[in-house]
Amino acid sequence: MRTVVKGKNLDVPDTDRVYAERKMLRLGRLLDDRSDAVVELSVEHHRSNNDTHIAEVTLVIDGRGPLRGVAHAPTHRAALDLVIDKLERQTIHHKEQPRRRSRPLEEKQILRSIADGTSDETAMRPQIVKVKRFAIEPMFEEDAVSQMEELGHSFFVFVNAENERLAILYRRNDGDYGLIEPTIGGGYTEGERRRAH
Repeated sequence: MRTVVKGKNLDVPDTDRVYAERKMLRLGRLLDDRSDAVVELSVEHHRSNNDTHIAEVTLVIDGRGPLRGVAHAPTHRAALDLVIDKLERQTIHHKEQPRRRSRPLEEKQILRSIADGTSDETAMRPQIVKVKRFAIEPMFEEDAVSQMEELGHSFFVFVNAENERLAILYRRNDGDYGLIEPTIGGGYTEGERRRAH
């Protein structure tokens, strides 16, 4: 496992750097050499000296999302002990989860931004990672219901053959169906209940 140790507005003493790298070896035994870690040490002044030293660790495990841990203690070494214990439990739990598709480029960008101090919380929000395009044939609502049931989906996008407009059919919690008919530039209107013919 590759590890970067850095300070946030402070120079990390060599003794603390060596201690952090040695502690990270403990996590490294659980992971492989394709995993990366950033250890950031900082100091915040509080009334109590018990939580002035902060250790924050971000792990990017190959093929999985990032894991983070933060601990506050009277010294950086004590904070590192606490955060490594937390991350060890998280890592074991994380490894037991089903493996997701790897996104190495995204993971490298996350680590790079943390290492150079340009990380932004908005970058950690979920993103659109897949776009699906498909041909749409006009169909009647009844056909859309049949198609949705056949596919086993809870919603279905189609072009309504009656008015040639895009429509979204969805299954309601009460077991009936709902239909969304988008309009361009119009305001939101409350749907009217359809009557059975």
